[in-house]
Amino acid sequence: MSSVYACPLSHQLISLTGADKLSYLHGQITQDLNKLSNSNYLWAGHCSAKGKLWGVFKLFSHQDSYYLAGSQPEVEKSLSELKKYAVFAKVDIDVSTNRLIGLISDDLTPVLEKLDIRFSDNQTACDFPSGKALKLAPNRVLLMVDSQFSMPDDVSTLDNCALWQEAAIKAGEPQLNSDAIGEYVPQMVNLQAINGISFKKGCYTGQETVARMKYLGKNKRAMYIVTGKSDGLLEEPELETQVGENWRRAGKLIAQSYNENSQTLFGLVVLPNDTPSTHVLRAKHTPQVELSILPLPYSLEDE
Repeated sequence: MSSVYACPLSHQLISLTGADKLSYLHGQITQDLNKLSNSNYLWAGHCSAKGKLWGVFKLFSHQDSYYLAGSQPEVEKSLSELKKYAVFAKVDIDVSTNRLIGLISDDLTPVLEKLDIRFSDNQTACDFPSGKALKLAPNRVLLMVDSQFSMPDDVSTLDNCALWQEAAIKAGEPQLNSDAIGEYVPQMVNLQAINGISFKKGCYTGQETVARMKYLGKNKRAMYIVTGKSDGLLEEPELETQVGENWRRAGKLIAQSYNENSQTLFGLVVLPNDTPSTHVLRAKHTPQVELSILPLPYSLEDE
């Protein structure tokens, strides 16, 4: 029987309620709100007027609210920007008090049954008595739960989110740390590859830049998964690439995780999109840490 692990997540939630929540949010993010239902979740980006990402979120609905789940820096930045123009619409925007918990296991079926979580065919989201469940992958389910929720006794509750973070990075799920806020257009973090950009929805903040990247072929960068041996997380996220006998700046990690058991670092970094998979990188301030590129679990080719 496979072990089931529950990871308390540091990620937070923005909630939107009110009569104008759909029209308001629709004009702010890269995703088409009309594709959202109670039985799915969608990836979405929130951009500046120049098309630079303030955050990448998992978007879902529950009861009378929309929710955006993202890292603490993403939530902090996007919350302040979303609130700027909300005064002109019937919408209330705030940080939700609900908790986020990640369930991870090779076999989640028994614990999902205990929690009364039932995903129908092709469903990626469902309500359950304690909140909302999102099926990110067969081995990973994200729970939004209330303060009264308690985990079944046979689930191993971890004291940090390292295991979940590692799985998210290996899945190529974009997320932004504080250094990455406002630095990249959505295609640079592969948001189009996970269906997080609608090119048919009409106007939203930053749309002109995002469309130009697609239709004029302006985007020359992509997000890569990297890994290597390390003594821990990198305090300085700058990476270098080797050119001949010299090393030059390559980019910064936008997310990272560390596996203590294998002493292995995993990270996401934005690089030129023609970077060969055999390329070796190293940490600028810890040059003994060398990182290799892992294959992405999805295609970056335009359909």
